This record gives sequence, C-alpha cells and structure tokens, in this order.
Amino acid sequence: MESFIQLRSGTTPRRIHADLDGLKDDELGRAGFTGRTAHLYRRHDPTQFRVKGPLAGVDVAASALTPTDKDDLAGTPLLMFSNADCRISLSMRGRPAPFYVRNVDGDELYFVHRGTGTFVTEFGALPYRPGDWVYIPKATTYRQVPDDADTCLLLIEATEEFRVPEAGELGRHFPFDSGLVTIPEAAVVQDDGRDEYEVRLLHSGEHTSVYYPHDPCDVEGWRGDNFPFSFNIADYHVLTSASVHLPPTVHLFMQATGVYVLNFLPRAAESAPGTERFPWYHRNADYDEIAFYHGGSVFGIPMPPGWISHAPQGMHHGAPEKARERSRRRFDMDTHVEWQIIAIDTRRRLTPSQAVRDAAAAAGGAEPEIQV
Repeated sequence: MESFIQLRSGTTPRRIHADLDGLKDDELGRAGFTGRTAHLYRRHDPTQFRVKGPLAGVDVAASALTPTDKDDLAGTPLLMFSNADCRISLSMRGRPAPFYVRNVDGDELYFVHRGTGTFVTEFGALPYRPGDWVYIPKATTYRQVPDDADTCLLLIEATEEFRVPEAGELGRHFPFDSGLVTIPEAAVVQDDGRDEYEVRLLHSGEHTSVYYPHDPCDVEGWRGDNFPFSFNIADYHVLTSASVHLPPTVHLFMQATGVYVLNFLPRAAESAPGTERFPWYHRNADYDEIAFYHGGSVFGIPMPPGWISHAPQGMHHGAPEKARERSRRRFDMDTHVEWQIIAIDTRRRLTPSQAVRDAAAAAGGAEPEIQV
C-alpha cells in the first residue's frame, strides 16, 4: 500500500489546493501527477521568468501555420512536434485527397477542431464533425474527403498502439461509454474509372507509393476488434469534485507507450469554500505537455480557439495569477467551467518543427489576449 506519511515544514495550508492565503501553490511531482509529490508554497508566481535556450517552449496559433494539404491536392499535414514515440501534426485539407494513405509506422488519432467530412476507409465510411476523435489503426488504408475548405484537424501518430485506460474502480463505462463510438459500415467503394489508385505508405515522415488497378477499399465485410472509430467529446464523462481540483490524469482519454491524450471539458466548478479552481502551478517533471485550445471559456475568460501551447518538462507553467485572483472573486458567481482543451502529454521531450519555431518567432512570442 502507499505510504500515509506526509512530511511538512514551514507554513502550509491544512488542505491540498485550498486556503492558500496569498501563497502560490507549486507542485513538484513525479510520474505525471500519480507518483511522489511535493507542494511548495511560494511568495511569488513561479511562471514569471525570462528564458533563453532550447527548452523555452513554443506557443503558436494554428492560423499562423499553413500545412501543404490546405491548398495542394498532393500536400500533407504539417509536422509540429515529434519524439521517438509520436508525431503531432496539423491538417487543413480543403479538398478530397486524390490518394489513399496507410501509416505503417503506427496508429493515428485525429481531433477535429473545425470542419466536417468523411474518412473513406477499407472498413467503410466514417463521417466526422467538430469535437470528434477519429481513431485509425496502424496500416489501415483510408483517405480524407472534407465537405468544404474550412477544416482544421490535429493529428497524433503513435509508434505503439493506442488504447483506452484500464477501467479501474469506476468500471468499463469510464472515461467513456464504448457504446457511443461510431464505427464504419462495410461498403465497397466502386472504381471511378481511373487506371490505377495510389496508396501512400507513410513511414518516418516520408512515403512510398503503391498503385492498385482497382480502388483498394473493395471490402465486402469485416469483423473483429481492430477497427477505426470516431467519438465526440460531447459524450465524454467528466469526473468532478466539489472540494478539490482534480489532477489532469483523471481526464485521460486514450494512451500509447509514452503518449497520453486528455480531454479538459465543461464541468461543474469546485464549490467548497476556499478551494482553488484553477490547476496549480507545476513543472511536470517527467512529461512534456501540449495544450490545444478547442474553445469555450473559464469563468468568463474566453479560450482562444486554435491556440497551441508547448510546456517542456521541468519548466514552470500555469494560469496567470490575475486569472486565479479573478476566479476567487467570482467564486459565488461562477458555477461551471466551460473550457474545451485537448492535451497531449509525452514521456520523452518533444522537438518543435522548424515551421512551428518560425511561426512562433514571427509572432514575437506573443500570447493570446485574454481579458481577465
């Protein structure tokens, strides 16, 4: 069993993440908030610093990035961050892909930020809409057919298989009810008259083209437990507590080796007097963090849609102190948190691509304007 020993020294609140009385709650924890933890109660905001060097982190707006698939039929998603376990890219494909793709390196997980359309797969058609997660198993043949040009999808490629968290004490319907996923219905895609059909085998950021004399989605039927599916965040079960702000790990959606995908979604706000409602300051000693802002608001503060923030492990981050003070002032007024943020935590350090570094440099390191 875990130790009940909790050492204290100096001035500390009686409750965790509550009754700070002007102090700043800074967590130094291991194993992504599930291991040994120290809470350091500071006088000053630990995120107020100037940094120079490769671990500075990168913040950029999706609108400042231009994937080649936005205007070029032969284009591809734009790589934003990568490590040995995963690649995180942005797609804005505006017209139907004339080719199929097949990722032979690993699974793919798309998040639909903007736009509607269909993934045509060998399992059948899989429609998508904003807020959808779309899972594509490794080596599945598919192509994207957007309904219009206004699209924006986040793409996570994992070297190892994506899987849902173990059910644990909550049971199999958490973090989501698998009966609410959408699966494709088998349907043969008829040939459209062309001489051959290209399938791009994706590997290590490159591709090898394979050409078939027929449409490769000619499957009459399928069965088994390895298939693509979609799931909308509106159906995700959000865990809450009235007396403490829960750690990010309770919002886990799917995971692969070294990669954890989380949903921060609308929920009831903490209601016990004195409880802090914003995540505490932390430096996540063992994980890099990516936050992708889908939309919504926090205590009346709008979230900038499409904002992408990278916090390297070991680097302090958290909401600004003035936002925390505002949440305390409005404690009796605000009863819900309305944010919609997609988070990706990785065990290995992420390397920002040159395109992301250039876009961030062009913006001068500016952060989104959030009036508090």
